[in-house]
Amino acid sequence: MHLRTIILASLLVVAAQLSATKTVLIFGGNTGWISQKLVDLFKAQKYNVVCAESRLENREAIDREIRMVRPYCIVNAAGVTGRPNVDWCETHQRETIRANIIGTLNLADIACNYAIHVTNLGTGCIYEYDADHQIGGRAFTEEDEPNFSGSFYSKTKIFLDSMLQSYPNVLNLRLRMPISDDLHPRNFITKISGYKKVINIPNSMTILHDLLPLIPTMIERKLTGNYNFVNPGVISHNEVLDLYKKYIDPTFTYANFTIEEQNRVLAAKRSNNELDASKLLREFPHLPDIKTGMVGVFKRMQKNLKRE
Repeated sequence: MHLRTIILASLLVVAAQLSATKTVLIFGGNTGWISQKLVDLFKAQKYNVVCAESRLENREAIDREIRMVRPYCIVNAAGVTGRPNVDWCETHQRETIRANIIGTLNLADIACNYAIHVTNLGTGCIYEYDADHQIGGRAFTEEDEPNFSGSFYSKTKIFLDSMLQSYPNVLNLRLRMPISDDLHPRNFITKISGYKKVINIPNSMTILHDLLPLIPTMIERKLTGNYNFVNPGVISHNEVLDLYKKYIDPTFTYANFTIEEQNRVLAAKRSNNELDASKLLREFPHLPDIKTGMVGVFKRMQKNLKRE
């Protein structure tokens, strides 16, 4: 075979590979905690990753960037949760609305015009235990109407959760109390280990090590609508902190207080609930339950901290 023919054949192979590469456009990818994990995840799975430069509030800029990048799919991990916590949203309501409602709807609407799949990282902090969903009883499904509006942050998410259902291209993942294998400031474990007092109520939680790797598969399956994006089952704050003491800091101590006492010291109320993961389990039946998964978190965290 002549050298020219070999070179041409090689170029055709490279061109074919490039054309087959799928581009994911990630909003929040430059600075966000979870979004940066998603950047690494998609790169590891050989996607071409582009971190969005446009701001969600700027509809024209979003449209221009989408037309320029021409992504296979979009992941929205941007938005406002508040720093250091959701109490910030109580006094920054307009900023919260712009990011959590107007901005996300801009993205969903524009992407829908181009028939592009959008995965939105939402929240499950839109429910609280009630008479029909008591602790140890029936969990909240994706079809249950949200019943928690104790914080302005949750109010915006309830509205967004409903509005996104009008878009057939959107997969809305409801995360709760996200947990990582390190002591990042945004990690729920880091947060509660720094509190003087915690409530002792079982809750649904999202272990990022278990859940984030499912996102590319969900995109490839063209899944849409709401999904409770949590490990099955519930775990209490005390159980989490007992594991922290066992694996990370044997000298650690903590104290409890009631929801009523908590509400008196916080600007906004906090959601406590169990989300039903049955819909997610139908797609991924081997997803570990929260208590099994949490032990895995602390074992990995213990190893990670020893390496530092």
